[in-house]
Amino acid sequence: MLVSKFKYAIVGAGRQGISAAYDIAINGDAEKIYIVDSDKDAVEKSINFLSSKTDFKNFVPVIASANDKPKLSRIFSDVDAVVSAVPYYFNIELTKLAIENNASFCDMGGNTPIVREQLKFDEDAKRYGVAVVPDTGMGPGLNITMIRYAFDQFDEAEEIFSYVGGLPLNPKPPFNYELIFNINGLTNEYYGNAFAVKNGMVVEVPCLTEVEEIEFEKLGTLEAAVTTGGLSTAPWYFADKLKTLEYKTLRYPGHWEIFRAYSLLGLFSEEPVNVKGVEIVPRDVYHTLLEPKLKVQNPKDVGIMRIVARGIKDGKRQEFTSELVEKIDEEKQLTAMQKLTGWHSSIVAILSAKGEIPAGAHSVETLDASRILDEAKKRGFVFRESRKPLD
Repeated sequence: MLVSKFKYAIVGAGRQGISAAYDIAINGDAEKIYIVDSDKDAVEKSINFLSSKTDFKNFVPVIASANDKPKLSRIFSDVDAVVSAVPYYFNIELTKLAIENNASFCDMGGNTPIVREQLKFDEDAKRYGVAVVPDTGMGPGLNITMIRYAFDQFDEAEEIFSYVGGLPLNPKPPFNYELIFNINGLTNEYYGNAFAVKNGMVVEVPCLTEVEEIEFEKLGTLEAAVTTGGLSTAPWYFADKLKTLEYKTLRYPGHWEIFRAYSLLGLFSEEPVNVKGVEIVPRDVYHTLLEPKLKVQNPKDVGIMRIVARGIKDGKRQEFTSELVEKIDEEKQLTAMQKLTGWHSSIVAILSAKGEIPAGAHSVETLDASRILDEAKKRGFVFRESRKPLD
């Protein structure tokens, strides 16, 4: 039987882009995969890594920035699907460019206002016959797919709580955390207000609040706190369908106390302050001092996702729990966060290329969650599910 072959472009040759390319090379029925980045060394390094870890031989290097429209247009016009693994502020223009060149598009966004703008391209995407799915990845991304799957387990879902964390396997005090992505992204998660659903309405909740202890097998007690962005557009989608929808980030005990103090001191602020006649940005100082203490050369991590849902099934109130714990794969040299982030994006890209995700712009919570989780299971992800009666 003749198997159709597809072409892909990965924009961004960092950790997550490499992970998405790895999965597409193995599971995407790929004919060609473009690896695009402005850093020539990063492109060469990523292709060398991918070539050594897969049997796929048609990785094509492209040295181009994410705003090089002429060069990217030529690439996008030759592919079925694009994965953006570059900072979120590039994604609106990249979305437009993909649509105009008849390529499906997904990204690892992380900025809800930009995602809402991307979803406005629905009619354009339908007209060009392509799928657009912003905010794929770990959280937001896979956690939202798990939320949708949990929602679908009930005749009438009432409450869903999402807990997500990327943690070092061997935490070192006082921070008990290792940074394996851009520090500004971490601070953005901790700063401002998050959106949730409470009493059936979308509300804002201050970050680093509502701290609770959660027990995990083998990992012990973790602390969960409110952070921004983890639900993306899901609160607005579920507001008339659920009484409660919450997202919290998991950390080792003591972490939140330290970072709440930093926030209260004003170190997360991007508004300049005058220090002895010199204007400085508190966040710049904070990042300069903190980043060297959190970064590690060879991170060994664990990714945790737990969804707890309550509602009515067959006339009875039940609780449904789904949990995923994924550790670094030292043989593949892929961290847990790389797999959980990159592979959710790659699954969406592959399904888009194959036409399984219909044309149009879609939020993750509207996709077929069961289909995506089936693909995740094929990649070795193990979702531990349980049910219990509540009445």
